[in-house]
Amino acid sequence: MAKEPHLTFMRRAIALATENVRSGRGGPFGAVIVREDEVVAEAANSVTETIDPTAHAEINAIRQACQKLGAFNLSGCVIYSSCEPCPMCLAAVYWAHIDAIYYGNTSADAARVEFDDALLYRELALPHEARAIPSERVLGDEAWESFRAWQDSSTKIRY
Repeated sequence: MAKEPHLTFMRRAIALATENVRSGRGGPFGAVIVREDEVVAEAANSVTETIDPTAHAEINAIRQACQKLGAFNLSGCVIYSSCEPCPMCLAAVYWAHIDAIYYGNTSADAARVEFDDALLYRELALPHEARAIPSERVLGDEAWESFRAWQDSSTKIRY
């Protein structure tokens, strides 16, 4: 069984999600980022409030944590989310190098209230030409120049 403060952080993520709905600000999602048992950032979903489809709770919390810590690498942090992260948020957690994810509701629970990530997982598994949104490579050779510049840069910061 999980112990405090583990449960406290998860309860906070759940409270943020519930409060967000009851206030009319947005969807039923909340996230808390913690480092060494201290809250670094917390956020709720703000997609409808900010008119931003990427403003999921986890993304908002990651942005806040990065600003607060002055770093894009959140190693040493964990995230508590009221719901299992969607593919976008999961990718952001990986890009941020967060150490662990703890969640309350599952993606199946989210689907029951019409937040269904199953389409995204199916689409990601398909070849580009079979996806619902057309995707085509254009000017690949020219686009490679930006990667060549990155490869040759002496000032690049790896992330």
